[in-house]
Amino acid sequence: MEKIYDMIVVGGGPGGYTAALYGARAGLDVLVIERMSVGGQMALTGDIDNYPGFDEGIDGFTLGMRIQAGAERFGAKTEYASVTELIPGMPITVRTDAGDYFCRTLVFATGAYPRKLGIPEEESLVGQGIHYCAHCDGRFYKGKTVAVVGGGNSAAEDALYLSHLASKVYLIHRREELRADKIYKTALEGAKNVEILYNTTVASLVYDERVRSLCLDSTVGGGKSEIEIDALFVSVGRVPESALLDGIAELDPSGYVVADETTRTSVEGIFAVGDVRTKALRQVITAAADGATAAYYAEKYISTGEEAAGVGHIDK
Repeated sequence: MEKIYDMIVVGGGPGGYTAALYGARAGLDVLVIERMSVGGQMALTGDIDNYPGFDEGIDGFTLGMRIQAGAERFGAKTEYASVTELIPGMPITVRTDAGDYFCRTLVFATGAYPRKLGIPEEESLVGQGIHYCAHCDGRFYKGKTVAVVGGGNSAAEDALYLSHLASKVYLIHRREELRADKIYKTALEGAKNVEILYNTTVASLVYDERVRSLCLDSTVGGGKSEIEIDALFVSVGRVPESALLDGIAELDPSGYVVADETTRTSVEGIFAVGDVRTKALRQVITAAADGATAAYYAEKYISTGEEAAGVGHIDK
């Protein structure tokens, strides 16, 4: 019989390795399967200064390595492979390009990635004036001019957050009205340093070693304009890495895995943590909190079969 792990974690970001840490400390036999490198999206972040315990900040790659080391200290193992299929059951089958693995519980920690604008040189200028997380990188632009692209709640929230740091904030939206909730619209109207550019899209970037200005197109009259900025924050949504659970567990209309604060999904024994699950705030610390929670309920499921008895499933 093939080895059956108590817990397999798919994804080696902060949520995944925190689940592995708590699971291993509870005595579970834990395997983390990571496709590329430790840390997930966090590893691409330069400075993280809002994670407790690092008063001078820490870069995302280093933090990821430390979280991995903490989990492995208690016995968690890591395999680098791409997961190609998940098959629910007892045990759960995790099919990868390196072979099949089996487990009693599975923690799904695959994350989400920012949706890009798709304009020329966007990716090459990430960190050089192009950003996808206002709460992560906004502090670098205190007293400067920034722009936010988007029209939903996230974009409005980012613009409001940046308005407390930057001297000027442009909110660029392709339609004639924001999709954000009324509470955000009211707050934006009261922010004196926020200017909303309706019916406008970003056509191209003006840059040298970093972004200097934006070339804009009007969606109604075809007019063109240019604004000088120090940074552009793209807030047009995120894409959850949830395809492996499509048709297996419940997903919301945006593709996020439906899981409440217990992190339990609609499938017994499968838990979703971090950016891939439905939640209000997607940050390193909330992913780590999810991981600890998932390990707690996974251990409970293994030891008591509580979830198998129908206790604690997502309320419909």
